[in-house]
Amino acid sequence: MILDQIQKPNDIKNIDPKDYSQLAEEIREFLLEKISVTGGHLASNLGVVELTMALHLAFDLPKDKLIWDVGHQSYTHKLLTGRKEDFDEIRCYGGISGFPNRKESVCDAFNTGHSSTSISAGLGMAHARDLKGEDYSVVSVIGDGALTGGMAYEALNNASRLKSNFIIVLNDNNMSISENIGGVSRMLGNLRTAPQYNDLKANVTQNLSRVPGIGNQLVKRISMAKQGIKQLFIPGMFFENMDITYLGPVDGHDIPMMINVFQEARRLNRAVVVHVMTKKGRGYEPAERHPEAYHGVNPFVVETGKPKKEKREPNYTDVFSKVFCQMAEKDESIVGITAAMPDGVGLKRFHKLYPERFFDVGIAEEHGVTFAAGLAAGGMKPYFCVYSSFLQRAYDQIIHDVCIQNLNVTFAIDRAGLVGSDGETHQGLFDLSFLQTIPGMSILAPKNCFELADALRFSAEFEGPLAIRYPRGTASKKMKSFRAPIVYGKSEILYEEEEIALFAVGTMVETACQVRNQLKARGYNVSLVNARFVKPLDEEMLEYLARGHKVLVTMEENVQSGGFGEHVTAICTKKKLPFHIISVAIPNSYVEHGNVDILKHEIGIDAEGALHTILKELE
Repeated sequence: MILDQIQKPNDIKNIDPKDYSQLAEEIREFLLEKISVTGGHLASNLGVVELTMALHLAFDLPKDKLIWDVGHQSYTHKLLTGRKEDFDEIRCYGGISGFPNRKESVCDAFNTGHSSTSISAGLGMAHARDLKGEDYSVVSVIGDGALTGGMAYEALNNASRLKSNFIIVLNDNNMSISENIGGVSRMLGNLRTAPQYNDLKANVTQNLSRVPGIGNQLVKRISMAKQGIKQLFIPGMFFENMDITYLGPVDGHDIPMMINVFQEARRLNRAVVVHVMTKKGRGYEPAERHPEAYHGVNPFVVETGKPKKEKREPNYTDVFSKVFCQMAEKDESIVGITAAMPDGVGLKRFHKLYPERFFDVGIAEEHGVTFAAGLAAGGMKPYFCVYSSFLQRAYDQIIHDVCIQNLNVTFAIDRAGLVGSDGETHQGLFDLSFLQTIPGMSILAPKNCFELADALRFSAEFEGPLAIRYPRGTASKKMKSFRAPIVYGKSEILYEEEEIALFAVGTMVETACQVRNQLKARGYNVSLVNARFVKPLDEEMLEYLARGHKVLVTMEENVQSGGFGEHVTAICTKKKLPFHIISVAIPNSYVEHGNVDILKHEIGIDAEGALHTILKELE
């Protein structure tokens, strides 16, 4: 196999050009073989095989810096930098990440995982290079979807002032540009980057400006005429108008053509956008037909494309989807908002049923939150449905645009807590901490699927900002018999004894039930309380528990700093409640990728770890 010849960075440069197509085919076969076993991002990686090869052929890694926006399309990059043997455990605990990671390889220039960051990072790196007098290329690869994020435009605006080389590769796998315009654009792109053209342009401008009386006016009129002609022929005039040179569109599966364009782009002492057209899922028919369905996949059968586990139990997102549609049927003021994740957050069915009340704002969480605030101010009942990790991007808008005005916006926070294989950038570990700090925000954390359904119905009648957080994974049906009506700011006693009280949040209620059984087996008397509301906290319940319990154990799937446990401790200290408080929470660190059960065990928040923490404190 040709792929076997690549053992370290830049080995691809030793491959005969006539074998590039064969290498691309082998890479796709390898990715299918591995991802079908481990799961991961498939369609996006299949689409950028030739693009990645061209980048590695045109540039010299790790001297040159290559930044992948989001980073879920970096698998071929990992292969070409010598990590082929690590793919059996990609996204597994202790294995390599599914995203670029500086700790993993010197060829990973910048950690990514969230969208629309690459241009900002690349621009910063280009300025650092210039300030230090160094000589290397900086290339940021950003997808057309990531350009829906406002941060990308902020960076482009800033990049327009750069007086040194910086290459932005726009990986476009969605937009349709006709062949005729593409051909004219390529011709003009090659002309504009040719040294002769740039020299001629500079000389003509300089000589005309010297003509007495009319020179500067001539230059201005010629420039205006040139811009008008460009508007007719060049699809990249948006970039050109920002003083960023546009090249393309280029066939993202034509390696020699891309190498040529990249070499031309690196000659220019300014920011350059190279527009590359690729096909998402290329080379694997099921992914080509349904690229969205094959964006992130679980283990599957290569021959059919079907998941290896045919039967899937309903997850929390499914429960949200079903109940939310039922609510929307009864209340026409309810609207659903997503930041480019309609399937992931469970709004696909809602979109089909109520298309006029469905809004996909693109990868723009900040805009999504303020847009929801505007809807609420206009009398609607908006639900902003978002992963916990991505809600972090809109912290200012939650405070400034929703909570200060006490607007009726509900945040349906999916993937709260540990999410597993996507790792550090996707774990939902911080939402309790950053939301608790905001005056006027209420936070609900249901313990199982039934309580999630009840929490959503409660939200339909609730006035003001409300966050409902729930985890990724199979929706728990345990503790079904415990279903007291939801009352604002009130917790739920599940078992009442004395001595030790377990005060748990959300998914940790089920863990607390297991811990309670093991403590009782050791002779302890243990109460169990489902907190339900993280904010406002049920202070009356704490006072009640203080009468008969010496030890209070808080349990949460959130970082300890600023979390539920610290909030409880502060209240107990203020009220001088005589508890010995034990906190079971995620340590104040970033949690790597891996199976959720393994991660919980490693960081000590599974039943075994929680029991160990409690017994150690009791001793």
